[in-house]
Amino acid sequence: MSAADYLEAYDAQLRTYVPDPPPAGLESGWDGPVLRSFDPASGGWVVYRDLGGIEGDELDALIARQVDWFGARGVRRFEWKLHGHDEPADLPERLRAAGFVPEEQETVVIAPLDAIAGPVELPDGVALREVTAREDLERIAGLEEAVWGEPAPWVVSMLSSELAADPDALTIVVAEAGGEVVCAAWIRYQRGTDFGTLWGGATLAQWRGRGIYRATVAYRANLAGERGLRYLSVDASDDSRPILERLGFVPVTTTTPYVWKSAQRRQAR
Repeated sequence: MSAADYLEAYDAQLRTYVPDPPPAGLESGWDGPVLRSFDPASGGWVVYRDLGGIEGDELDALIARQVDWFGARGVRRFEWKLHGHDEPADLPERLRAAGFVPEEQETVVIAPLDAIAGPVELPDGVALREVTAREDLERIAGLEEAVWGEPAPWVVSMLSSELAADPDALTIVVAEAGGEVVCAAWIRYQRGTDFGTLWGGATLAQWRGRGIYRATVAYRANLAGERGLRYLSVDASDDSRPILERLGFVPVTTTTPYVWKSAQRRQAR
C-alpha cells in the first residue's frame, strides 16, 4: 500500500473512532462534521474526518460552539486535533484567533502488521510484563514524570478507566530492570477497524539506545496479529519517528493538538 492508501484507511477508520463500550462518564456527540467528546479521566477533544467544506464565518461559528459546549460542562481544557492535510488552509489561524494554542506536532506513521511483528529482542537484565494493577499504573505515572519532568496522574485515571470499561480493548506493557520500570507502552485494539494504535513508549534516559522501545513495538505488533488486525498506527514524536521508520512505518500526515484552556479564552478576548 502507498502512503495515500494508508491515509485513506486512517481517515475512514480511526479519526472519529469511539470506544464501544465507552469508559465510564464519556460524553460525546456530533455537531455537524465534528465529533466532540469529554471523558473525566482523560479530558476533552474534537475530531472529524473532514469539515465538509465549511469555511469563513461558518467555521468560526463551529469553533465557537465547541468552546461553549465544553465550557457549559465545566471543562477547563480540551483539544482540537488538527491534521496536516485538513482544510481549509486557514484553520490553524482561526483556531488561534479563538484562543487555541498549538502544542508539539507529531507525525502519523502507519505500517502493515506483518512487517513489524516478529522476535522480541531485549538487552540482558530487561524483561517485558503485561500489567493491569493500579500499583503498576502508578509506577508508569512515575516513569512518565521522570521522563517528562512533570506529574502524570492522568496516566492512572485514563488507563484504569479504560481497563474497567473493556479490559480486552488494550494491553499495557512495562519493561523492567532490577525491579524498576524503565519503559512503558500500550496498544489499543480499535474494534471494528483494521488498526491497532500504539501509545506511550517513554524510556528512562539511561536506558535509551538499547532497543527496548523497538522490543515493545514488536511485542505489541505480535499481540495485534493474534487479534487479526492488519495495520499499526502511531502518533510519533520526533524522537520515535526515526526508529519507527527504520522498522518499516510510513509517514502519512502530521497531527497537532490545538489546546483551549479557560484562561486562554479570557486572554483572547
